[in-house]
Amino acid sequence: MNTIGQQPDRLGVTLLVAAAFHAFVILGITFKPFDRGRPDFRQQSLEIMVVNQPAEPLPEDEKPDFLAQTSQQGSGEEREPVKPQLEQIPEPMPLPQQIQPSPPQPPKKESPRLTTQISPVKTEIEPPPEIATQPSASQLLASKNMEIARLTAELQRKTQAYAKMPKRKAISASTKEYKYAAYLDAWRRKVERIGNLNYPDQAKRDRLYGNLVLHVAVKADGSVERIRVLHSSGHKILDDAAMRIVRMSAPFSPFPVEISKETDILDITRTWQFLRSGRLGSE
Repeated sequence: MNTIGQQPDRLGVTLLVAAAFHAFVILGITFKPFDRGRPDFRQQSLEIMVVNQPAEPLPEDEKPDFLAQTSQQGSGEEREPVKPQLEQIPEPMPLPQQIQPSPPQPPKKESPRLTTQISPVKTEIEPPPEIATQPSASQLLASKNMEIARLTAELQRKTQAYAKMPKRKAISASTKEYKYAAYLDAWRRKVERIGNLNYPDQAKRDRLYGNLVLHVAVKADGSVERIRVLHSSGHKILDDAAMRIVRMSAPFSPFPVEISKETDILDITRTWQFLRSGRLGSE
């Protein structure tokens, strides 16, 4: 019975001791915040000793020529004193990552060389422009009269030139005026008579035939101004024969008075026929 009663006492004592130990540990440890922004520097002391010693004047032969950081007595090869120069510090080289390679440049095409010759430039001084003045009434009237005179002279010249031109009259087989129709009939009969007497032999041998339109310009004295074929017969032999027959028939009769008063040249247009029978006819 005594053994069983002592076990709860031992357990209580053990728990009490453990609680006291933990309380001591917990209450004995404290936490302090650490400031990282303020470094902990230890205070150091520096001792300075100043010695005041009167400066004695240096002799003349020992006075320095120039002041320097260190003594240079006995160094160098110059006989004359030279002022020391500060050593130039070279500029720092750029870092490798700062150097950027330049892009490759395309090859430049050489342009052809052009040689130019510069000619001397002549400079001319232009006179100052004249101030335009309004013409007076008399000047305007005189200018108008001169323009009228010039136009009148030009019109007279053209009128005289037109008057000197030969007066022409075109006639054909359809002309109804008696004076022109009578002259045209006499002219046609003469050409047919000469044509039948001088009919081309080659046309007879080759049995060539056809019609052609001929224009003949006859002057007032009966001479021929020009002959031309307006429509060919299709055979050069017949065209040439017709023009030759007209030339052989000239000169024709001069114009009658009633025709010469009105015209200087008659433009006759006729159709000539080279028939199968070997004769020359006209329409």
